Amino acid sequence: MSIQTTHPRTVTSADGTPISYRTMGAGPDLIVVGGALRASQDYLPLASALAGSRTVHLVDRRGRGGSGPQGPGYTLAKEVEDLLAVQAETGARTAFGHSYGGLVVLETARSFPVFDHVAVYEPGVPCGPVHTHWMAPYRERLAAGDPYGAFAHFVRGSGGAPAFMAKMPHWYLRLALRVGLRGPAWRRMLPLLEANLAEHEQVAAQQGRHIAFAAVTASTLILCGGRSSRTSRAEFGVLRDTLPDATLETLDGLDHFGPEGKTASIVADRTLAFLR
Repeated sequence: MSIQTTHPRTVTSADGTPISYRTMGAGPDLIVVGGALRASQDYLPLASALAGSRTVHLVDRRGRGGSGPQGPGYTLAKEVEDLLAVQAETGARTAFGHSYGGLVVLETARSFPVFDHVAVYEPGVPCGPVHTHWMAPYRERLAAGDPYGAFAHFVRGSGGAPAFMAKMPHWYLRLALRVGLRGPAWRRMLPLLEANLAEHEQVAAQQGRHIAFAAVTASTLILCGGRSSRTSRAEFGVLRDTLPDATLETLDGLDHFGPEGKTASIVADRTLAFLR
């Protein structure tokens, strides 16, 4: 089945930043918000699978696509304002967020009761310690014009990589990334490396405040991958127990990037089943 996609539309956020989104499908409105180091193109398989029964509004967060830059004084609150602008324009009462986008969706739902249902896949809500030691050398490598070196610090230090990669010497991992990361996905990530640091700084700023999400009134589905670390899955359990109306489902065989590529349809199926 071919899903028709509209030309990108633009709304203006509270600080004047243009926020671009594309629309596809038919049915009740659903906003999709992606994660760090990702642009809307990375979620086209997910959006297409959802669009069989939903009108999907796929957002390019600030710093991506046709949207404006993060800008000075960037905070999570800016992302909330952006999502509110898209919600006001589309009237959507449901939203899906992946990783940092999941944090944006939940923070919006916590602050403003605009959503009836939200689904999040491995949302970036810290319910335990946040690794920050990688941020200073990451910033230094970016300033030196060494994106592979910066990314190697992120992979080794942020806590999301497989153990064997986290234990690699920095020089070796940098070399491996330089050899292995050369395709379109890396070219899309390159201009997002600075935004990645700013967004993870915002995640770190949320440490210790997960209890605030008890104010979320929307019915919430939390999805996580069975291949993700036990530590991460335990944190999603804490988040489920914090939210007043939340369900946690583990999808066997999936990892943190479940909403992308060939496994996107699995995530879409579980999301649509929850929304019915």
